[in-house]
Amino acid sequence: MIYARIAGTGSFLPGEPVSNDDLVARGIETSDEWIVSRSGIRSRHLAAADVGASDLAVVAAQRAIEAAACTAEDIDLIIVATSTPDFIFPSTAALVQSKLGIRNGGAVFDVQAVCSGFVYGLSVAEKFIRSGSHKRALVIGAEVFSRILDWSDRATCVLFGDGAGAVVLEASERPGILASALHADGSHHAILCVPGGVAAGQITGDPFLRMDGQAVFKFAVKVLGEVAHEVLEQAGERADSIDWLIPHQANIRIIQATAKRLGIPMEKVITTLDHHGNTSAASIPLALDEAVRAGKVRAGQRLMVEGVGGGFTWGAALIDF
Repeated sequence: MIYARIAGTGSFLPGEPVSNDDLVARGIETSDEWIVSRSGIRSRHLAAADVGASDLAVVAAQRAIEAAACTAEDIDLIIVATSTPDFIFPSTAALVQSKLGIRNGGAVFDVQAVCSGFVYGLSVAEKFIRSGSHKRALVIGAEVFSRILDWSDRATCVLFGDGAGAVVLEASERPGILASALHADGSHHAILCVPGGVAAGQITGDPFLRMDGQAVFKFAVKVLGEVAHEVLEQAGERADSIDWLIPHQANIRIIQATAKRLGIPMEKVITTLDHHGNTSAASIPLALDEAVRAGKVRAGQRLMVEGVGGGFTWGAALIDF
């Protein structure tokens, strides 16, 4: 049997932290107390105007490759999960491949599943590896969400940040990703979306993120609990076998409610949204890498990663690290 295991992790955050008070100083009508009480977020990172998702992704990728003790040329598949690509085309993954100097002709493509994007990319890469067609994949979540925020909408602009996280997934004789599940229901697209488009070289419609917060909360808590149980059942495991839950970092109340449904204490949940904000597809690999480098997540432990995002999309994976 061929399995897919995480061999290395990496991440990158642009610039210095931007606190809630910094946002107030920039003229946003809000307060630190208002933001923290509703989301748990205290600061986030925002990329400079000349920095794209591929720039963040490359640094995270280089760190993951170094941690995996391989070279860039060893990577034969690159999947980048992003909703904020550098260009309409080529893909951000193609730009990452070029910037890493990889010339081996391996496959590259982007995945657009918003905040579930990293879980989608991880699951797809695992299937490529288990099929035997590829040996080493780079799966990246990279976002510059600050580019699609309406900075006059205090209900949304204070929640998001920019960043990138990456893992190297490689073929192994030992099990790594034990089970995964992906889902979507496009009928809920209106409660979290950027309803703009491009036609004849012009942006059409609304180019900014729009969200019905209460509807998103209810939907997210429901499907995150369901998909976690689905993956555990698929693997023949119980929730008490999980050493760490690493959820998408959207809102502390969603994270707490999901952990409660699984019977997992918050002491076993990795949270970074207080200092990262919601970085969409980047949030899970960012949190994973921070936990690995802090010595929390260690080899031999069992992880559950899960995310839910606009689309609506959702998914989870159970991993032996």
